[in-house]
Amino acid sequence: MFENGAKIIDKINHFSGLGESFLFAIDFDGKKGFVLSPEDAVDKGIQYDFENLKNRREKPENLPSRFDYSAVSFESYKNAFEKVVFHLKRGDTYLLNLTFPTVLDTDFSLKEIFAISRAPFKLFVPGHFVVFSPELFVRIHHNKIYSCPMKGTIDAAIPDAEQHLLADKKEFFEHNTIVDLIRNDLAMVSTNVMMTRFRYIDRIHTNRGDLLQMSSEIRGDLPEDYQQHLGEILFKLLPAGSVTGAPKKKTVEVIRATEPHARGFYTGIFGFFDGHSLTSAVSIRYIEQTIDGRVFKSGGGITALSNVESEYQEMLKKVYVPVV
Repeated sequence: MFENGAKIIDKINHFSGLGESFLFAIDFDGKKGFVLSPEDAVDKGIQYDFENLKNRREKPENLPSRFDYSAVSFESYKNAFEKVVFHLKRGDTYLLNLTFPTVLDTDFSLKEIFAISRAPFKLFVPGHFVVFSPELFVRIHHNKIYSCPMKGTIDAAIPDAEQHLLADKKEFFEHNTIVDLIRNDLAMVSTNVMMTRFRYIDRIHTNRGDLLQMSSEIRGDLPEDYQQHLGEILFKLLPAGSVTGAPKKKTVEVIRATEPHARGFYTGIFGFFDGHSLTSAVSIRYIEQTIDGRVFKSGGGITALSNVESEYQEMLKKVYVPVV
């Protein structure tokens, strides 16, 4: 089922050029993924839901109850954090998204998590992973391309949480950095790039309480023949800026040298093309099936203003299933 990047580009161009529907997923490195017709996806047991455009409506009869985890130690996280700080001080990066795996102890199966989770963008690939993402990567409709980078998270239970998030200097810097990066990325594939919404707040309901997350919207105009080259357009934008950092190329090098795990499909992208419009998401809020069990991968942006204890807690706060 999984193919290399060149094959993925060719298949996306083929399907989109003919105006035929397809489902796709691409890993963080852009080296592996799949492109499938909706019928082939069903045959392989793959389930998807893109803002209620879905191929399955199953719900488990008996909901599991246990969702515990064993996180990386603070000492291990701090060691990686300090390596990032070294590169920040040297000027190699000024924002880096640092991620870690968290081992789950749960009676939820990946299929059950797909069924009970509430998120705008969901994908379940049997034997591999489930993702229930709140973050749009790009949306393409009527030759216009939109991106909504998500940067900035706070516990909604904190008094005046939204005001705290909007006033936080570190979150402001991080958000603006990613907005500029995404604006530059869209300028590589489109014209008339502009920001249409800035720093709006969404509330996300989870099994561990509510979170507030900050996003902005950026838009550009694609050429009339974009469907003939949709594969190249998507790959020019990879990896997603909100889950790498800036400057992107050097920051990715630092990520690969610092993180103790391969990201795989985590922080890659996945999406659906209906023959006319494309909706895609960043593969965050992601659980992977490994030989040792189920692993949740999460992280957050590190800047010169970051506090190691706060960043460690943010990483753990993102280990949740949005089940409400």
